[in-house]
Amino acid sequence: MRFAACYALVVGVLMILQWAVFPATGQVPELRDEPLRIALHLAGEGLAAAALIAGGTGLLQRVPCARPLAFVALGMLAYTTAVSPG
Repeated sequence: MRFAACYALVVGVLMILQWAVFPATGQVPELRDEPLRIALHLAGEGLAAAALIAGGTGLLQRVPCARPLAFVALGMLAYTTAVSPG
């Protein structure tokens, strides 16, 4: 489980960093064109990133409820990976 925990933490942090840098550098034209759609997309990715970080941290600390949370978070990551290119 240590690999899964580290993977979840790294991916969660990188997702947050990605969405902090992209708008700051003007690489998200959807902010002007489709603000509601991109806001909902960012909310979904933010929730997935937060769940990944919480699940990864919980797994490293051996919190009993962390395993189901990590599975849900990794499922959220799979969903956001499938939805992002579209």
